[in-house]
Amino acid sequence: MTETRLSSATREVVIGFDRPFVIIGERINPTGRKALADEMKAGDFSRVERDVLAQVQAGAHMLDVNAGIPLSDEPRILARTIQLVQSLTDLPLSIDSSIVEALEAGLAVYQGKPLVNSVTGEEERMERVLPLIRKYGAAVVAISNDDTGISEDPDVRFEVARRIVERAADHGIPASDIIVDPLVMPIGAMATAGRQVFALVRRLREELRVNSTCGASNVSFGLPHREGINAAFLPMAIASGMTSAITNPLMPEVKVSVMAADVLMGHDPDCGRWITAHRAPTPEGEVSRRRVNRRSVAPVL
Repeated sequence: MTETRLSSATREVVIGFDRPFVIIGERINPTGRKALADEMKAGDFSRVERDVLAQVQAGAHMLDVNAGIPLSDEPRILARTIQLVQSLTDLPLSIDSSIVEALEAGLAVYQGKPLVNSVTGEEERMERVLPLIRKYGAAVVAISNDDTGISEDPDVRFEVARRIVERAADHGIPASDIIVDPLVMPIGAMATAGRQVFALVRRLREELRVNSTCGASNVSFGLPHREGINAAFLPMAIASGMTSAITNPLMPEVKVSVMAADVLMGHDPDCGRWITAHRAPTPEGEVSRRRVNRRSVAPVL
């Protein structure tokens, strides 16, 4: 069974076929969040701190960290953000940037083994990012698009993923350190988007033997009540073999659906995490009365 091991300085998270699903918190990302972008650019990280603590409290297993702010010094801001986040939590991080120099700046300050988000099948991108993954001993998200763009044909996207895995091997990077993003299309624009991803994830698991992830909220883009779509999508993806996702842990419907999927897939031994999360606290006196009542009532045969 393929396992991808990621770590901070003191904590390890394992993404794997027979492991509980890993939620990678998406909130530390200024894309589409003007207030956050303006604050980070100005050196104000108070909102980042709040987002870190909220996602940790909500049960995220990892956090994605992005500093993609137009007309800013992204390498400097990303490195500073990573250092701040690592001072607030021991969860492993995903270093997220389309700028190779920013990825390297983040890798240089990171403590532990991070996930790098991401590499694509574009020749130049592979030859710039994969040596960094090897140099720093990181794992990497492989996004299944290449120089021709994003194909609507799932077979083409699978072959792009295969090519990235093979090129990574040429750089000495094992398949266990590659997590493939099969690219989730908006279901409102492409009716077959869900079925395509589920089929792709099964092939990634069975043929390439790699872990998988996605930006889960993409599936509901443009639709009302997006949380409902996301909460339905993730268990179906998990049943198909998906092992992690970048999503919002602050959405209760999403969190509950993932935990329930882990139970039904047999990834929550004895339903322990489900029971712990949903058992209401009981006063000691009530516990005692229940014990007395159980002893005093004869069983019905």
